[in-house]
Amino acid sequence: MSEIIPYGRQTIEKEDIDAVVSVLVENKYLTTGPRISEFEQKVAEFSNAKYAVAVNNGTSALHCAVNALGITSGDEVIVTSISFVASSNCVIYEGATPVFADIDPRTMNIDPNKIENLITSNTKAIIVVHFAGQLCDMEKIKYIANQHNLKIIEDAAHAIGTVGVGKYGDLTTFSFHPVKNMTTGEGGMIITNDETYYQKMLTFRSHGISSSYKEREVKKSHSYDMVSLGYNLRITDLQCALGLSQLKRLPIWVQIRKTLAKIYDDAFKSHINLFEPLKQLQDSTYHIYIIKLKLENLSADRDTIFKALKDNNIGVNVHYMPIYLHTYYKSLGIKGNCPNAEKVYTQIITLPIYPTLSDEDIRRVIDTVISVITSYKNDIFIP
Repeated sequence: MSEIIPYGRQTIEKEDIDAVVSVLVENKYLTTGPRISEFEQKVAEFSNAKYAVAVNNGTSALHCAVNALGITSGDEVIVTSISFVASSNCVIYEGATPVFADIDPRTMNIDPNKIENLITSNTKAIIVVHFAGQLCDMEKIKYIANQHNLKIIEDAAHAIGTVGVGKYGDLTTFSFHPVKNMTTGEGGMIITNDETYYQKMLTFRSHGISSSYKEREVKKSHSYDMVSLGYNLRITDLQCALGLSQLKRLPIWVQIRKTLAKIYDDAFKSHINLFEPLKQLQDSTYHIYIIKLKLENLSADRDTIFKALKDNNIGVNVHYMPIYLHTYYKSLGIKGNCPNAEKVYTQIITLPIYPTLSDEDIRRVIDTVISVITSYKNDIFIP
């Protein structure tokens, strides 16, 4: 049996290893050192932002962003219904309530047309997720936000490198988890053009303390003051050294992902009556590649086909169950009315895509996907 082809995999090269080792060899700063501020500066420049704050993971980045907006108990934040749970957990962390908007089934991004009816006097912000790396319809979303005096957080965990990311949001967050477009092992970042948000996030990521160790060294002072409730969300110099190295090659890796996605698209065209890729209406970096099954033309459900692909050592995944269907959200009594999200969830399968996916492996994925799905073609279906 062939080896399993995972749905995602980090790309680590010699330059990355050398960058991390150099921090250990210097033996001066393993955390709160110069690599962090350098990484922040480079990501800000890459994203055309004034400020960037590095943190220990993408969830912390979202938490920082929500806190910076002053969102608190009694507030509501409109979020997308299909995403990783962190996209709405960050609202709950601050005592506010996530309100779930339905998706556009073509792209699985939040549907701007579903947002306005959810806005109440308690609504303070909208969190959008550039799902799978494809930019949301930000012009429409920005117009709605302006009309109702709402802030926008762009969850770009899937989308660093996507054209337009960070252009419309008050704050934009990234994740550098190993399967993302670039990695720091674990890690996250928030970018913004607002200095007040920036300063608030610097304090929030370090226990709510108003001055850093470096600032106290310069002043030759031992004293510090905790001015607000914060957390230890700091990232290390080791991680940021890796991030600096990875960022240099990110545009190349994005282009490879786009090339791989086109190979999939072209191979699957003749089977569009059985399954289809997500529609691409905006630029995408293809953090993940998703197909939607046409279940009405198949004799099996998604889970059966998913298992058959797994049995053939294709490391498929499912991204994601609607957040409000999770047990914890049900226990809170938080509900959603998102029929598109619930239907699409029963249809979707994530296929392997990453820069080191070989020609042989992508051909094996394509052949296996077509073979498995066509084997469940409905007897009465005529292509």
